[in-house]
Amino acid sequence: MDTKAIFPKGDKLSNDWFTGNAFLTAFIANDKNNEFSAGNVTFEPGARTNWHTHPKGQVLIVLEGEGFYQEEGKPAQSIKRGDVVNIPENVKHWHGATAKSKMAHIAITNFKEDVQVTWLKPVSDQDYKAVNSK
Repeated sequence: MDTKAIFPKGDKLSNDWFTGNAFLTAFIANDKNNEFSAGNVTFEPGARTNWHTHPKGQVLIVLEGEGFYQEEGKPAQSIKRGDVVNIPENVKHWHGATAKSKMAHIAITNFKEDVQVTWLKPVSDQDYKAVNSK
């Protein structure tokens, strides 16, 4: 099996919205033809998003590695290569790599007017460790 990354690692994402090291290779921007953006996000082991919402939803397509996706009030679910996560609009959630594996996914994020994401508080280290211990 080919284990080489499909896309380059990309540009480092801000630790204002991510814990650890996450990187973005942008593919498509919101413009007159597309009411969404799309790109590859690579999470190093232990990296994850803050809690956040999307006013018109998001789709994640996992390309490599292992990670987690969790909606508020629900148990975290393991995600791995080949998994597709359809995130409904305005659902508070986070996603990222496991503590021991990197994870890369394509994120397709819809816009509502000029907004595609509302960033919230970080996932606590305690909550993240609990998810990784299961």
